[in-house]
Amino acid sequence: MAGSLNKVQLIGNLGRDPEVRNTQSGDQIVHLSVATNETWRDRQSGERRERTEWHRVVIFNQNLGDVAKQYLRKGSKVYVEGQLQTRKWTGQDGQERYTTEIALRPYRGELTMLDSRGEMGGGGDFGEPDYGSPMDEPAPSRDPVAGADIDDEIPF
Repeated sequence: MAGSLNKVQLIGNLGRDPEVRNTQSGDQIVHLSVATNETWRDRQSGERRERTEWHRVVIFNQNLGDVAKQYLRKGSKVYVEGQLQTRKWTGQDGQERYTTEIALRPYRGELTMLDSRGEMGGGGDFGEPDYGSPMDEPAPSRDPVAGADIDDEIPF
């Protein structure tokens, strides 16, 4: 197999509300902090154990960033697909530092909200109208043929 693959897939919960920053050129960058949990039972004590891993996610895709800042809140469950990226920066003390994060770039990232409407981010009101359940009375059809008697004896 030739080539390589840099792909990360996570399902987790946001640890805080999305942070939105703008570059000098006016591009929007959205930062997410996503927690994933691992649980197991300790063999010796029989107690249930849990470990939380925190992941830094950076959204460079304008449309995904707009969705994240509008609908996601602390506690929201999300599916994230992107690429690992390490960047170097200089701290205030002059020391060079490195940060590894999951980058969602245009055409190479995916963000899916996994909460139902009522559960998003702890139940905040996002201004969405209540459309009712799918089993409620259907909306009237605008199709002129709908509801008309159709001859079942069509020979084809």
